[in-house]
Amino acid sequence: MSSPTMSIAQFERLRKLIYEKSGIWFADNKKYLLEARLGRRLLELEIDDFDQYVSFMTMGPYRDDEFNEMFSRITINETSFFRNGPQLDVFEKKILPEIVEKRKNMRQLRIWSAACSTGEEPYTLGIIASRVLGFRAKEWTVQIFGSDISERAIRIARAGRYPSLSLRSVPPAIVQKYFHEANGFNQIDPEIQAMVTFGRLNLKDRLAARRYGVWDVIFCRNVMIYFDQDMKDQSLELFASVLAPDGALLVGHSESFRNNAHFVARSEPQGFAYARVQGSGGVLRNAA
Repeated sequence: MSSPTMSIAQFERLRKLIYEKSGIWFADNKKYLLEARLGRRLLELEIDDFDQYVSFMTMGPYRDDEFNEMFSRITINETSFFRNGPQLDVFEKKILPEIVEKRKNMRQLRIWSAACSTGEEPYTLGIIASRVLGFRAKEWTVQIFGSDISERAIRIARAGRYPSLSLRSVPPAIVQKYFHEANGFNQIDPEIQAMVTFGRLNLKDRLAARRYGVWDVIFCRNVMIYFDQDMKDQSLELFASVLAPDGALLVGHSESFRNNAHFVARSEPQGFAYARVQGSGGVLRNAA
């Protein structure tokens, strides 16, 4: 049985639904992608056409579960440990040591990895934080939060077990120190895993995001390229409202933005890092 075809009207209805729920916008030339990836899902569900599928996702008793399933199929969770090494070098050698120095009396560090997919990024940040703090790590409270819209991705992240492909950019010495073999997978070190918590969070739900408090560092890499300008502006406003005034926002290398009211680029080459514009956003907790 061949997969159902998608009409232009069905495509427009489906992409509007996706945008309303996630903020991700599929351009006209992405119709083939939705048709190909979701056509197989319709066959599995024995649904005849995309009109029925949209109804299933909006009115059916399993609509929330199906949206999660649909979202996991249309997004590419391409990630790995220590991805974009030059940027992480700037973070480890420049940005994080500065923040650690400023927080030395509090001895508390809070990092948000937004849209973290299957967890490689927040665990990478935990390893970096452990390396920067060194022998002081046990005296500090390090809280790293990894969020994603996909429940499936969050389940994988919480398990902390990864195939060798996920560690393809990791030096052998780091693999040996921070991972151990478990039934053919690489299990993250328990001390690093204890630093990291995960939760399902939609960046469109700004009220829910603000409940997690203020962050010293926010990573949101390779996500905003999928947003239209309005959703991108909303996300930056959100990040400004929950980032400490002396904190840092790090984005993907293709996500630079200019003339934004909330952020200004930091000077580090390859850092793709931004500081909050003075007077914008939220209020810093006592960091002295």
